[in-house]
Amino acid sequence: MSNFSKILLKLAGWTTITTKGEPPKSVICVAPHTSNWDYILGQLFYWSEGRKAKFLIKKTWFKFPFGAIFRALGGIPVDRSSKSSIVEQMVTEFEKHEIFHLAITPEGTRKLVKKWKMGFYHIAATANVPIELAYFDYRKKELGITEILIPTGDEKKDMEKIYKYFENRTARFPENFYLPKQ
Repeated sequence: MSNFSKILLKLAGWTTITTKGEPPKSVICVAPHTSNWDYILGQLFYWSEGRKAKFLIKKTWFKFPFGAIFRALGGIPVDRSSKSSIVEQMVTEFEKHEIFHLAITPEGTRKLVKKWKMGFYHIAATANVPIELAYFDYRKKELGITEILIPTGDEKKDMEKIYKYFENRTARFPENFYLPKQ
């Protein structure tokens, strides 16, 4: 799958940049997220690197026949109406596995949002795992992971670093990408 994914990305004109090795466990903060193409490109990128990651997706996508497909691709259904804590559930998943990677788009949707969902940060901090910063840049046609952040517990400072990392990335639909200011 790795070579096939590399070929598809190259044919589409995309380049990949990965300057950090993959830790055994991580939360992968993926941004900007403004299009369904982000998932396809992100999956191809990850496969091209020989990596595997789980991802959270709305429970409604798991109806037949998509449920089996999304599970095979690493999807974990999320019920946003549920009272149970996604953070606690994902921390338990990290505890169960020696190797576990969870990709999360902090915007939580492809639409414009003025406030990122902080679950990715809280999962990483609580599970004591690093955050890999993965980006799309549609202007440059580039995908990459070039930073890994270890949560310090100072959420404000950590988020300032994360926002700065993504500030020069161009979304497929730039009008739908907003970086909150702390």
